[in-house]
Amino acid sequence: MSVAETTPATAGHIDFDAIIARQQSRTRERRGWLKPIVALLISAIWVVPFYYLVISIFKTTEEYSQNHPLSLPSQLAPVIDNAATAWLQAKMAAGLMNSTIYGIVGGGLAVFIAALAAFGLSRIDFSRKNLWFMLIFAGTIFPFQMYLIPLFFGYQKLGILNTHFGMALFYTAICIPFPTLVLRNYMNGISREMDEAARMDGANELKVFWHIVLPNCWGPMAATFLLQFTWIWNDLLFSTVLGNRTEVRSIMSALQVFQGSYSSTGPNVVLTATVIASAPSVILFFLLRRHFMEGMRVSGV
Repeated sequence: MSVAETTPATAGHIDFDAIIARQQSRTRERRGWLKPIVALLISAIWVVPFYYLVISIFKTTEEYSQNHPLSLPSQLAPVIDNAATAWLQAKMAAGLMNSTIYGIVGGGLAVFIAALAAFGLSRIDFSRKNLWFMLIFAGTIFPFQMYLIPLFFGYQKLGILNTHFGMALFYTAICIPFPTLVLRNYMNGISREMDEAARMDGANELKVFWHIVLPNCWGPMAATFLLQFTWIWNDLLFSTVLGNRTEVRSIMSALQVFQGSYSSTGPNVVLTATVIASAPSVILFFLLRRHFMEGMRVSGV
């Protein structure tokens, strides 16, 4: 067969692979444009509220009410007056102090007790360890809201309603299960050879925990403490029900009362108060960020 005879057949051949490749290339190009657009939309959803918050705290009440909410402020000086008004009228000093006490005492004690429990559940051999662990962790299975009424009447009978002790006791108890889960899993990965060597030298279980296991758990303990502190700091439900007096009120309860009682001062002052209230938890995160990231990595939180 000659070359001339084969040419028409070759010319009439359809390359389906090339067509599919071109279609796939066009699809990838369209998707390449779609991803940045979706990313910009998602970014706008996060940035616009933050932008609204930032510009509002620099406005006076008159400027906020007369201009568009997203318009730029005319000057930066009003933020000082807004902060002073929020600080005095919302009694933020007492709220910040109370939330700091609840966060440090409640979160710190919860993590330490959880470390003791995790040590016993992971390093000491006794029967029905899983049953004890499930008993500790069972409190997190049910919604926290179902504890409100029993806690309220129980605190009322014990005389610890609207007290610093009662608030710290509740936050300590409610924050124990999650750190126990994290620290138990982490301690299971620590070699037991050092434990056995210390016991052979005459160390009791408390010394093994304090001198060997605990120094190796600072990372996950810092991570869980930061998480529990943030939860306690942001709690509004229990702090409103169990501690609604001014001298016991947390910062979130103080913000709620301020927003309702002093709404005439303007949303710009309320927003300034929220910025002040959120500053301590943000500062704590930056102070503990290295330990937090390390704890997240080693414990798999």
